[in-house]
Amino acid sequence: MQQRATIKDVARQAGVSIATVSNVLNGTGRVSSDTVRKVQQVIEELKFSPSMSARNLKDKRSHLIAVVVPFLEKGRLQDNPFYWQLVSGIEEGARNHHLQVILIGVDDKETFSFVHERHLDGLIVIGVFENSEVLKKILDLNIPCVFMDSYLSDPSLYQVYLDDELGGYIGTKHLIALGHRRIAVLTGKLVEGGVTYKRWQGYRRALMEADIPYSEDLIIEEPTSPMGGYHAAQIVGDAQNRISAVFAFSDVAAMGLIKGLHEIGLSVPQDVSVMGYDDIFYCEYMIPSLTTVRQDIVLKGQTAIKLLLQGEKLKIEDRKVVLPVNLRVRQSTAPRRGT
Repeated sequence: MQQRATIKDVARQAGVSIATVSNVLNGTGRVSSDTVRKVQQVIEELKFSPSMSARNLKDKRSHLIAVVVPFLEKGRLQDNPFYWQLVSGIEEGARNHHLQVILIGVDDKETFSFVHERHLDGLIVIGVFENSEVLKKILDLNIPCVFMDSYLSDPSLYQVYLDDELGGYIGTKHLIALGHRRIAVLTGKLVEGGVTYKRWQGYRRALMEADIPYSEDLIIEEPTSPMGGYHAAQIVGDAQNRISAVFAFSDVAAMGLIKGLHEIGLSVPQDVSVMGYDDIFYCEYMIPSLTTVRQDIVLKGQTAIKLLLQGEKLKIEDRKVVLPVNLRVRQSTAPRRGT
């Protein structure tokens, strides 16, 4: 097996010092254009690529960032394609800057020792809460960081999130326009300042505008996962609840709900209208295809990378980016029977 070329091999064949080869690789120091061309030619001939681990030990840079998801419900990372699409958007933006991305799920006991152990260059953190222990630990790390879907009040922090209150509002308005009045929401755990809380506020605003009484009985706090939606079908299908539509605050929960309703003999949308939130890739290919509130998941990831790379170049007022949402009407919602 042919041995991998080293920086010493390049220097010897080019007739220059190792320091000169290093300067050519990193674009540093004073090197004549003729020498640069000669070194680059040898690099190409030897098919040399610098050892990332060696460079990391020297300059303490890993060219590695982490996407951190705190407070995970069990199975959420692997069960929710939302994260796959999100990381693909982050990775696409990072690749252009020679960065690699890892995805890490943490709980509130996490020490974040992995940040220093792996010499991470930055973090993109999803879903932390104001005044939480996790937020304090992250800020104490003193490395570049972008917070996603976190709604933090400190204007100096870099943030990207959706207009989630508007998303909850337009989704509920759509169901109201179809004649539904007993509209349940499948929220996951409602925590003030969180994403689902903002969507729930939009739901309440739409009900208020339509003079529809708000009822705690219609709030279903099952996990935002396929299994959570599946279990919620028993509540939705209970005849005494008279629920004619459900707004699930994630597409994966809506998918589980539709399966659960089918198994207890209820048809979507004939018996119950169902809508989701996110517009993940699979929504259009379900039967019935899923009506949902759409966010551009890939753009969200790319925006986070831009904020991370621009860092202190950005003015305070440019460090928070709010992305739009819109409605995607498909087959899973229909007018309420009798209207």
